[in-house]
Amino acid sequence: MSQLGLGMAPDDAPARRRRSRGPLAVLVAVIALVVVGLAAVLGLKSLTGSSSDFQGEGTGSVTVVVKKGDSLSAIGRTLAAAGVVADEGAFVDAASGDPRAQGISPGTYELRSGMSGAAAVSLMLDPASRKVAKVVIPEGLRLDKALALAAKATGIPLDDLTASAAKAASLGLPEYADGNPEGFLFPATYEFQPSATADEVVKTMLERFDQAASDLDLEAAAAQRGLDPLDVVTVASLLEGEVAPADYAKAARAIYNRLDKGMRLQLDSTVNYALGKSDLKLSAADLAVDSPYNTYKVKGLPPGPIGSPGEAALEAALNPDDGTWLYWVATDPDSRTTEFATSYSDFLALKKKYQANAG
Repeated sequence: MSQLGLGMAPDDAPARRRRSRGPLAVLVAVIALVVVGLAAVLGLKSLTGSSSDFQGEGTGSVTVVVKKGDSLSAIGRTLAAAGVVADEGAFVDAASGDPRAQGISPGTYELRSGMSGAAAVSLMLDPASRKVAKVVIPEGLRLDKALALAAKATGIPLDDLTASAAKAASLGLPEYADGNPEGFLFPATYEFQPSATADEVVKTMLERFDQAASDLDLEAAAAQRGLDPLDVVTVASLLEGEVAPADYAKAARAIYNRLDKGMRLQLDSTVNYALGKSDLKLSAADLAVDSPYNTYKVKGLPPGPIGSPGEAALEAALNPDDGTWLYWVATDPDSRTTEFATSYSDFLALKKKYQANAG
């Protein structure tokens, strides 16, 4: 065996060649460092939420619109784009910690620039920040009065709303209404966006009537009772104009009883409608007015509704009480106490009672 090299000292051993690092190795190392750093940042975000958020309540005024169906993330993006919050995450993180945020409604909001996510959520939950026009239509209100209320609340010119009502047949008015929107702008509380048009306002009210009619199955229910759906709406409007809700079903029966006997309805409410007023006491001249709505002169129902009936009146018109009543008198107008009678003599007695209470 050769002994070559066995006795050599380390310094005498042949030197190994060192391999230098190439550019590719350096690039891989840099990428690895970037990945590690990014992972650390993402891990920090997962623990602490958004890495950026404004502080405080913000300044100035910013109007933003939340669309129907917007998620919290979509709302956050809208707010970030408008400069309300720092980024989507700032809003989403704050909203996720407040269960009430799930109830943020679609609409137009007046917020501020540079708000913290928590401040933005808090302000959006405040009804005062939501810019809407609230329109309240009471039961029994006539078409012209309903349009006037809508004009005042929304700022839409009354002429525009009147023009929209005139073309209601193209906006959802039932065919059986014969083109007349009276009685079909449903009484309810509505909220309209600042951008709402006259057509949108009228269409929304007509759609609300359609919803109520669908809930009552109005057309089918009317047919089962041998009634025209327009007649049902008309009777319901008479109930609104004549008696308190507690007496709707009883008065509906009295109306049908009179119609069945061929008697004139003789209702002050229809004469008031013909005259465009709302007086408790009508003169002989008032009662003689020449109008198809004057049920003192014309037999049967008036041509159509005299106001917008609510769901309770529609229900009563479809389902009147059982009874033989033919008359009713508001014996105490102040308390809206109404009493019913079957005979004419009983009616006269109730009339005297009214006169005594009215003074």
